[in-house]
Amino acid sequence: MPDTLTHTPAKLISDAEWQVRKDLAAFYRLSAIYGWDDLIYTHISARVPGPDHHFLINPFGLTFDEITASSLVKVDLDGNLIGEHAYGINYAGYVIHSAIHAARDDAHFVAHFHSPDGTAVSAHKEGILPLNQRALSLIPRLSYHDYEGVALNLDERERLVADLGDTKVMLLRNHGTLALGAHVGEAWSNIYHLESACTAQVRTLSIGRDNILIAPEEAQEEVKRQMSSRSGVGTPGAKSHYDLVWEASLRKVDRLLPGYDQ
Repeated sequence: MPDTLTHTPAKLISDAEWQVRKDLAAFYRLSAIYGWDDLIYTHISARVPGPDHHFLINPFGLTFDEITASSLVKVDLDGNLIGEHAYGINYAGYVIHSAIHAARDDAHFVAHFHSPDGTAVSAHKEGILPLNQRALSLIPRLSYHDYEGVALNLDERERLVADLGDTKVMLLRNHGTLALGAHVGEAWSNIYHLESACTAQVRTLSIGRDNILIAPEEAQEEVKRQMSSRSGVGTPGAKSHYDLVWEASLRKVDRLLPGYDQ
């Protein structure tokens, strides 16, 4: 990591913010492990606990596998950096993430990627197709936002938020993927399932559109009913599946890319 990088000392940060920083840094490194990073582009953000409406995002210049808890940049909803740092932030990232953090109380973590498969499906006229169980579980809660150019215009935020509605997974047309969650496990699970559905669709369509099997409409409706009525996965009274997924994912990043919690 560059010697000029400014770190925020942990002793100057509340315990609650430090935990969010560690989770967000782990989220970045997990995304790198799965190949969803894009050099120094794309971004994941997290709301800072407290009344100030600040959020954390990656310094523009570091790759996802370099991110640590102390290297994350704190920014307010007007784009002002809080504290000193050797790097700035990606302005397009500010536009997208500030819009969602400002509009959605449940947007504690927000991820946006330009992965090859996510970008490919974002350009597919039909969007996510009902090809498999994962896609079927996403379709009823998936939204779309039309491409308007690089996200540098502040007035796009209003349209992005309107298109997002109350959903937590979105395809940005001709652009990429986006997911959010009320906590880190939910956001990670949402972006994982969206990216995986895109990869499965790209592979399925490689055999030719005429040869693929669309799920029966009755089955599509049944999955929609099942997803809307389920209260969780696993044993009643146990940890939520989001917690279990996140704990398992942290074990993976601890094995493969440790050091995020510095």
